Amino acid sequence: MNRQPHVAVVGATGAVGIEMIRTLEKRNFPASKLTLLASARSVGKRLKFRGQDVEVKELKKDSFKGIDLALFSAGGSISREYAPLAAKDGCVVVDNSSAFRMDEAVPLVVPEINGADVKRHRGIIANPNCTTAITLMALYPLHQAFNCLRIFASSYQAVSGTGAKAILELERQVDQIVKGQAVTREVYPHQIAFNVLPHVDSFLPTGYTKEEMKMENEGRKIMHHPGFRASVTCVRVPVYRAHSVAVSAEFQKPVTVEAALAALKKAPGLDVIDDPAKCEYPLPLYQAEKYNCAVGRIRKDCAMDNGLCFWVAGDQLLKGAALNAVQIAEELLK
Repeated sequence: MNRQPHVAVVGATGAVGIEMIRTLEKRNFPASKLTLLASARSVGKRLKFRGQDVEVKELKKDSFKGIDLALFSAGGSISREYAPLAAKDGCVVVDNSSAFRMDEAVPLVVPEINGADVKRHRGIIANPNCTTAITLMALYPLHQAFNCLRIFASSYQAVSGTGAKAILELERQVDQIVKGQAVTREVYPHQIAFNVLPHVDSFLPTGYTKEEMKMENEGRKIMHHPGFRASVTCVRVPVYRAHSVAVSAEFQKPVTVEAALAALKKAPGLDVIDDPAKCEYPLPLYQAEKYNCAVGRIRKDCAMDNGLCFWVAGDQLLKGAALNAVQIAEELLK
């Protein structure tokens, strides 16, 4: 990889694309040039990078000639079509969609956990599901210390996980309710304002959703832990930004709260916020726009042997998407 790579962002005008551009700038990523790619309808839009206006160009099959690194966040079908073309042109792709995550030939990486896996890439590296990434930031240090067997978890997922249109839907519905107007919906099958939907992604024949199974499938791959099991209920909540997850984890080794806190306090990319007496615990409102995830409410699980309960929250546009992608790019340069 060129030490000062020419970088492209694919899906540059979407919620995650915009965060990718901001994150590259904030972290002083040594990009020699930035190319912004999107669908035809976004062509000509201008986005700021390092004080300059960068014009969005149309994504085409030959867009990647001369580009060293491409961060993709334009959905699975775009990734499936264009990522292999980019790789063929010698560009390394960091893909934010689910298209390649479970592909044996593609590393699935959270740099704080399995950063060394980037070395195995053949042109494409996958970014994990946002809820999985945020959960593993707290679970993996505990797994290292006590060997996690399985988890039971419920997620509290912000609407921005669905995209920019969902943020507008929540804003609009709150406004409609306050004004006593009829609530309209386009993005979700039910009203999301003042409601929660136990439905994230599409349902599988088992009754779980695809999102719920990502925790187990992707968790196994990222933690190099093929026996890991996860039973998850994913819930969409009327929060704009940052996902939270309530986790009950069972370990092979005996676990204490003190030992768990010691492991978590040493973990990179994770803040411990855990003082219930002062009402201090991670909140999505305060994790929004922060790079680190936060963990709290750490206690022994009273329904499982060698069990711990904890609550973890993180900005899913950042650690769940854009930040993690840029961190992978930083690993590539090491």
